[in-house]
Amino acid sequence: QVQLVESGGGLVQAGGSLRLSCAASGRTFSTDTMGWFRQVPGLEREFVAAIMWSGGWTYYADSVKGRFTISRDNGKKTVFLQMNSLKPEDTAVYYCAAAMAPGTRRLTEFASWGQGTQVTVSS
Repeated sequence: QVQLVESGGGLVQAGGSLRLSCAASGRTFSTDTMGWFRQVPGLEREFVAAIMWSGGWTYYADSVKGRFTISRDNGKKTVFLQMNSLKPEDTAVYYCAAAMAPGTRRLTEFASWGQGTQVTVSS
């Protein structure tokens, strides 16, 4: 079991920045990939970004490429999502997730999920 706790969400004006954190604990050695997803009420959860615990692999959704940066601190078992140039359409609940599969962005392959943190971008 892997436990994930997100933090850092909030309300920000368009053009502003937020930094989300995801602290992992438990059997983190069983996971290769960490991801961020987001969900708006009534819509499906969508992929945002992913990173592997080792190596330099990262992947971004086209909608956030160039604005968001995913990074990690292996010693603290924490993953970050730096969100810059935020837009109202980035408003969603953001979830951190862990997958055993290396280099994946498929939602179905992420078995462990955090409780989510709300990000609201005002226009």
